[in-house]
Amino acid sequence: MKKGCYILLLFSATLSAQLQWRPLTSILTNVDNQRFDDIFFLNENLGWAANGAYAAIYKTTDGGATWSFKGGEGTTQFPGNWYFRNVEFLDENIGFLGTLDNTFFKTTDGGDSWAAVNAFGNNPQSVCGMDAVGTSTLYGCGAYFSPAFVIKTTDSGLTWTYIDMSQYASALVEVVFVDENIGYVSGNDDSGALILKTTDGGLTWTSIYNSNIPGEYVWKLQTLASNPNVVFGSIESVAPFLGRLIKSTDSGATWVSKDAPETMIQGMGFLSENHGWMGGHTTGFYETNNGGDTWANTNVGSNLNRIFIISDQLAYAAGSTVYKFSELPLGTGDFKETPRIPLKAYVEPNPVKDKLNIRIEFNGSDHLNLELYDAAGHHIKLLQRDNITAAASKSYSFDFPYASGVYLLDIHTNTGRQTIKFVK
Repeated sequence: MKKGCYILLLFSATLSAQLQWRPLTSILTNVDNQRFDDIFFLNENLGWAANGAYAAIYKTTDGGATWSFKGGEGTTQFPGNWYFRNVEFLDENIGFLGTLDNTFFKTTDGGDSWAAVNAFGNNPQSVCGMDAVGTSTLYGCGAYFSPAFVIKTTDSGLTWTYIDMSQYASALVEVVFVDENIGYVSGNDDSGALILKTTDGGLTWTSIYNSNIPGEYVWKLQTLASNPNVVFGSIESVAPFLGRLIKSTDSGATWVSKDAPETMIQGMGFLSENHGWMGGHTTGFYETNNGGDTWANTNVGSNLNRIFIISDQLAYAAGSTVYKFSELPLGTGDFKETPRIPLKAYVEPNPVKDKLNIRIEFNGSDHLNLELYDAAGHHIKLLQRDNITAAASKSYSFDFPYASGVYLLDIHTNTGRQTIKFVK
């Protein structure tokens, strides 16, 4: 009897110590399941999280057990409406905050105060990705809605270089560097999802991957810490195609592609060549243990954008809340995952005749890419790019000289992508 109880207790303790993802309810969550866009950790305890649509920055010094608010929309430092896109730190004091609102911020006191970086004039419009390398070098890129650019500092943000990337790409979302000279940026061009590589610190770039499916993005990149020759990319696709995991084991010279379980794949993180996770606007953590051949839904998380790997025993992620992967029992309390609420968008009337009329209700300042596809997912035309300055209902009208049939309208904004099917 005692032996049986001991075995049961041992089994229970083993289960409780399993590595798993858990939501951290110690941080403010979103009332309508919009997302924390980014998370960054300097070590296992010290980190920052950026809430996107609700524009707030938080800091933890105890591995996510508690968080302190470090500024956000409506405060004296950030008056008006903002969308906080990403956060990155060089050390415990010097950090950077990218927004989708024509302003880029720097802190020198760990996030207690922020000041606009005024080195670019009207650029950059949006900083979608950042990567710190070494002690004083940082790269950034943007924007998912264009234009494509890279920014670079080698003196901790005192001076900056702006690199126009329009000859290489239409939009850039993510940047990852192996050292000060060798790095990658990803996004798309008119042909499809794209990865570019530099070996000279951004002076020149070479295209090393293109999906050749217009409308797709390579949304996230990762180099494996134990082997930087291994590069992963997550492809956000368009209906009816699935998103994909792409992987190179030779620093981008060749690639293999594996279907992901959903179309809107964005967040991605791998512990090893075979074990990792993917997710996106409409998903939580899908897990693979065989390099993407198969995926299992963990039924944890939602609206994922960033997975931040610290070690094979510890990781954090940003989505509807902040998530932690560890073997430590966490007192997270109850957290209910609910579907992201998309924008209200309408094709009026549907079926259409000679005009395509669209009405979209924007909840706040936003950016819009409006694209037309046929029923098979083939790209027809970019209909409209628009910069939305405030909450509003906006109408768009386009000539529609296309054959009768079924079409797909892709609506891509700061808070997600959605598709409307309509008929002519």
